[in-house]
Amino acid sequence: MTRPPSTVRELIVPVALAVVTVLPALFLRLSGNSAGTIGDAIMFGLAILAAGFLLSWGAEAAEKYIATGFVLAVVALITVLPEYAVDFYYAYRAGQDPASGYVAFAAANMTGANRLLIGLAWPLLVGLHWWRSRQRGITLQADNSVEIVFLAAASAYAFVIVLKNSIGIFDFIVLGALFGAYLWRVSRAENEDEEEDEEPGPGAVIATFSPARRWAVMGGMSVVAATVILLSAEPFAESLVASGRRLGIDEFLLIQWLAPLASEAPAVTIAILFVLDGRARAGLTTMISDKINQWTLLVGMLPIAMSIGAGKLMSLPLDARQHEEFFLTAAQSLFGLALLLQLRLSVWGAVALAVLFLTQLGLAFFYQATPAREIAVLTAMAWIYLGLAVLLLTRNFRRLPALVGAAWNKRPAVDEGPHEH
Repeated sequence: MTRPPSTVRELIVPVALAVVTVLPALFLRLSGNSAGTIGDAIMFGLAILAAGFLLSWGAEAAEKYIATGFVLAVVALITVLPEYAVDFYYAYRAGQDPASGYVAFAAANMTGANRLLIGLAWPLLVGLHWWRSRQRGITLQADNSVEIVFLAAASAYAFVIVLKNSIGIFDFIVLGALFGAYLWRVSRAENEDEEEDEEPGPGAVIATFSPARRWAVMGGMSVVAATVILLSAEPFAESLVASGRRLGIDEFLLIQWLAPLASEAPAVTIAILFVLDGRARAGLTTMISDKINQWTLLVGMLPIAMSIGAGKLMSLPLDARQHEEFFLTAAQSLFGLALLLQLRLSVWGAVALAVLFLTQLGLAFFYQATPAREIAVLTAMAWIYLGLAVLLLTRNFRRLPALVGAAWNKRPAVDEGPHEH
């Protein structure tokens, strides 16, 4: 169905709302004033959220001119930059004072962000797609074997980090190279003709501008957004820690789950809009790409940020709690990957992801236990994920060679097989 042409109002109104949203935080930051611990957390969190939307609208505008897979990967990377800024700050502070709790905070923010994507965002997209179309799952195409293979590689390397019990400079090199190879591969893909209707909103309006005007608007929005994120990351991160202490909430849990909710919201919202616009595959592809860049660049940059803070090369150590948190995150990633091997995320697969995620979340907040028992719960959840992943991998083992081969072909051809898990 052809939509009416996008109007400039579709750009001006959202951008104006985003600018209005960031003004209170900018005033607090530049004036040195405070709205109180909780007020600061809210104001700076909203500013980061608004800046993320500014970045995402600019990135979406490039979709008509760049290979679809590549632009979805870039959109996923750009929209999650607020998450990078917050985690970079925690890791930087950990390098300045390795004995402080910031080492745990950096790992907490990273594991929370990764688990939210698969445990909450993926099922949400499938649920919305079912509600909109009554289709029992989101079907991918052979081209998505690229995302699946690179997610598999990143997930496999995550277990290497679990065995090493630390994230070091070498890991940054490996994971950075992996993400670079992923971007190179998706940039070589050809644009597809399906789902060709443009999504409404600011990105669609910007895409109609002349090249000079388009790049000027995109550049201006990016500069404003980057400035807001840089100014807001530190006070937002610190206010979360202070809010946890004031409210009597475990600081680790607050940083692990609340901070990613704010910083991941733009990326998830863009994916939701794709689904509601009839582009469910693009929405899920964006979330898979988001997972890939976080499982590579976000993890790999932690020792870099820590080294900058320390003024020397350092690795980010994983204590007993962080070891199990990372193990659980890697196991969940493997299970999510296994669900995608048939090039489809079904309703039942989404329900499994959501139930397991909500179970671990409920145990984290409501199961009062000793640290040893909390670690035991994390370990048990990880093995549940691994057991389910092994069952699915065994069932679909014969599909793996075709997926790997297809990932390197410009126009991959893979038997899509059955659509139910």
